[in-house]
Amino acid sequence: MVGLPYDCLANPLGAVRLTFEKAIGSGSDPSSFDGKDWGAADLFRHFLSDQSNLSQVPILSSATMGWLKPNTLVRFKGMIQDMLGNEFYVGAYKDGSVWRTNKFMDVCQFPVGTSPDMRIWERQLLYCVPIPGLNSWADSTSEIEIDTNMDQTSQQRDKRGRMDFETVDKNDSHREDGHLSSPSQSQEYKTEVAYSSTNLVPVSDKDPFSCLVKIYDSPQSELKLNDIIEFVGVLTFDSEDTVEKKEDDVFSNENCDELLVNLPPNKVPRLHCIVIQKLAVHDFLHSSPIVEPKPHLVKEIRESLLRYLTAILGNDTAASQFMLLHLLSRVHARADNVAVGKLSLNLMCLNKESVSVFGTQLSIAMKNLLPFTTCIPLTVEYLNRNSLAPKKDYETNRLISGALQLPEGSHMIVDETQLESGNLNSVGVENARLLKDLITFQKVEYDFTYYKMEMSADVQLLILSQGKSNIMPADIIMPFHPSSASSSEVAATESLEAWRWYLATVRSLPHSIDSEMQKVVENDLVAARQADRSLGSEEFSRWLTMGRLICASFGETSLTMEHWELAKELERQRRERFK
Repeated sequence: MVGLPYDCLANPLGAVRLTFEKAIGSGSDPSSFDGKDWGAADLFRHFLSDQSNLSQVPILSSATMGWLKPNTLVRFKGMIQDMLGNEFYVGAYKDGSVWRTNKFMDVCQFPVGTSPDMRIWERQLLYCVPIPGLNSWADSTSEIEIDTNMDQTSQQRDKRGRMDFETVDKNDSHREDGHLSSPSQSQEYKTEVAYSSTNLVPVSDKDPFSCLVKIYDSPQSELKLNDIIEFVGVLTFDSEDTVEKKEDDVFSNENCDELLVNLPPNKVPRLHCIVIQKLAVHDFLHSSPIVEPKPHLVKEIRESLLRYLTAILGNDTAASQFMLLHLLSRVHARADNVAVGKLSLNLMCLNKESVSVFGTQLSIAMKNLLPFTTCIPLTVEYLNRNSLAPKKDYETNRLISGALQLPEGSHMIVDETQLESGNLNSVGVENARLLKDLITFQKVEYDFTYYKMEMSADVQLLILSQGKSNIMPADIIMPFHPSSASSSEVAATESLEAWRWYLATVRSLPHSIDSEMQKVVENDLVAARQADRSLGSEEFSRWLTMGRLICASFGETSLTMEHWELAKELERQRRERFK
């Protein structure tokens, strides 16, 4: 039996070269590959479609960076924190009479001269960071444990291995099957093949682990800020902060210098992406206890989760019902300036003492149930000193992240119990407005100095406060009435996995209302308006959202009379608490 002709893991660039040579050998013109793939990406997609192969691809992270070798295949899960524009590079060129390619590479393996046959291609630059608020159970890199001795040994081996690997790769010494072989002679060609108009920010040692991802042949409209992506591609990383250039290098210019100096490869690894996969909440689940959301099984999980939420909320049954609906909410549509489907929750009647108990338990519960969570301790000092929205820094031409730059599906707890009287400065006033806009419209305004740009968001917001929050007007304002101390019971792993699957699955179910139920709902809303003239469209929208979420909580997709009656009963119980 003959093995695979390509070593996609250890020598992905060899596989790229040989697929290019095969395409050229079949009569294809290099100009036909402008912005297109010649079969290399398909080769890797086929290779990675086998889960056993995908599991062999090492994960790029701060923990693994010490022993990963350059020019090997790696994967990186992260959020697009900034989009740095496009970069031009020498994609294909003639070495004598032979066509060669520099795709998925930072440097040429052969000298590049000026030639009319040279093909200049384009790639997109993305500055990516680890997913904000990613919890340990959802973080596959947290399972990687590196022994100290192994780490030290691997670093030494890595430094030696990188030099060996680069020497071999620069000589393009590979067998017909794409595997590496010993070089016959040493060459010193390390010519930069890219130039860019992008000016990048210097990265300090205190910055979190980040990665510069280079995207090929993908429409820019497919990717946007804050997307969560798994990138699989070729890693390039230099342990030494040096840049070798030749004076006659046609692409050695100051723009290239800025790229190398401001994002030095000895601090920020490059990943030349071959395969892209957008990730959703489901992709962070390690196991799915149920193949499909069958109503009777979903109901059992629903009841057990409600018991858990009720226990940590001091046996406040009504509060736990609203908490469940809050956890299932998401923005599923937008109409004008309305984010349809959101259901923010404000638990009030909490103080500094009680929030230390119930707030702590809620924070732990959210971290155990949801993949991305964060918390803001809302104080006058916090509002005045922090910049919550991303802001463009034109000196470095970089988007500086803020606390509100979060991926879709994030959950945020805002603790207002520490908020005391004080004066907000201009920064504090702006931050308060940003928080209000986020909870009201599910939008965050990015500051580009000369103009503002609204970015859509989908963040579940839970506010803990003593009285009704004046800064963040939640959809549901619920007086919190616990009858016992919060439970410190630790949930079993099996239960947590079932609850995570439940929350990720039922919140994405489709929803419909048949004509008969629609008439019932309309009649009830008219009657409610006649009984209380103060009720408006916001209350009616909230009731419809509650009905939809109650329906989804049972794993069902069509609103029934039972669901609608439960929604009205919950609203009645909530209103009773204000009397």
